[in-house]
Amino acid sequence: MSDKPFYEESEAARLRSWVLGQMLRGAFYAAILFFGVLVLIYAIYLLGLLLPPESKTAPSPYGFVIEAAGPRVA
Repeated sequence: MSDKPFYEESEAARLRSWVLGQMLRGAFYAAILFFGVLVLIYAIYLLGLLLPPESKTAPSPYGFVIEAAGPRVA
């Protein structure tokens, strides 16, 4: 161990600890974003479970786009 007190760190040691702190902060923000997206997806899934079964078998509301284009004949 060094005889120096902890508050008399070298410039390189202070830079290293600052970089580590910045990387940990970025990892924390990334984890919040990642788990936030997971919670949002799970909430949408749970909301879908509350819908009646008939809504899951209904025709697509975008079916008119397919019909308007008509069949393609080569």
